[in-house]
Amino acid sequence: MAKGRVVTIWHNPRCGKSRETLALLREKGVEPVVREYLKEPPSKKEIETLLDQLGVEPRVLVRDGEAEFKASGKKAAALTRKDAIELIARHPILLQRPVVVSDGKAAIGRPPEAVLAIVRT
Repeated sequence: MAKGRVVTIWHNPRCGKSRETLALLREKGVEPVVREYLKEPPSKKEIETLLDQLGVEPRVLVRDGEAEFKASGKKAAALTRKDAIELIARHPILLQRPVVVSDGKAAIGRPPEAVLAIVRT
């Protein structure tokens, strides 16, 4: 990893994929800043930035199988950017995880190896 590069993982320690991704980063010599987003929920601006860094459709960032999503009455295929941001800000559990951010780029760790492309030097 290049000197000075900060790698952050938006982490849920109860999630197997999140734990696997964190372990993979450490195995590759990357010691990321660990952000437990359920304890430190993201702001709407942070979610907006995350969507920009990921370059994905808003629905990709939302866990549509969670009870909070189902209770919202929204349909995953029809989610707007604003809907996704509002839902995740209100219910951080809806954030797809883990997300790794490095050098203005982000990747979802599903599978965990997907994050390696943005942390390699």
